[in-house]
Amino acid sequence: MKIVITGGKGMLGRTLVKKLSGHEIIIADKDTLDITDSSGTDAFIKKNMPGAVIHCAAMTDVDGCEADKDGAFRINAIGSANVASSCRRYGARLIAISTDYVFDGGSTNPYNEYDVPAPKTVYGKSKYAGEEMVRNHCPNHIIARVSWLYGQGGPSFIHTMMKLADGSRPELKIVRDQIGNPTSTDAVASALLNFLEENSLCGTFHVTCEGEASWYDLAEELFALKNINQKIVGCTTEEFPRPAPRPLNSRLDKMNMRLCGLPAMPHWKDALRDFLKNEVF
Repeated sequence: MKIVITGGKGMLGRTLVKKLSGHEIIIADKDTLDITDSSGTDAFIKKNMPGAVIHCAAMTDVDGCEADKDGAFRINAIGSANVASSCRRYGARLIAISTDYVFDGGSTNPYNEYDVPAPKTVYGKSKYAGEEMVRNHCPNHIIARVSWLYGQGGPSFIHTMMKLADGSRPELKIVRDQIGNPTSTDAVASALLNFLEENSLCGTFHVTCEGEASWYDLAEELFALKNINQKIVGCTTEEFPRPAPRPLNSRLDKMNMRLCGLPAMPHWKDALRDFLKNEVF
């Protein structure tokens, strides 16, 4: 299959390029495709006529989105509308990547695909708007929500922790009251392969690793696996104020994957262990 990957040079995009090596891959990054240009996007898809488009391109700087609301919606909403419209026009299956930030994080339970989004940040609002564009403009679609992502080369929480644990700091303060599903790009890429192969599937799917952890738990597991003797101290979200509020609950329930009989996602500890076998920091 010929597959276009928007944002193909990003962290998830790079993993997908490797995972999909048996297909004809066309990497579309901002230097070759401006998704905010409707005519340019249409011409690009028409020229390449892919069987599928995996839409990873997005403005993902959560705090940056708060400072540039127009830019966030231009890329995450209008850009997604342009990609979706072109996919429909030229018969390409669309797999669009979204985020846990479409929820407000106030629930005490993991969010499933049928819970109503209520984003609190510009990033979350613009990504949810992008989801709606995909739903409205391309019937043959999958929306894959991911969260707490890390992958080869970063940037990610894992890579930041490894840099900070260089022996120069007596202790690290790590947020302990935010809970989510740490997820590797390898695990996501494997799941997306199923969506490419199962053309009958359509709709929204949560694609995160099983199990849950706080950022503190993730750092603790990382340092244990790497045999790093770094003292960490738990703290609250309030102790680290940011321009964009972080959701306290980012847990995503993989309800639709279960209902559709898709393979279960790996546990986050197993995925982290596998990732660390090959990653060089």
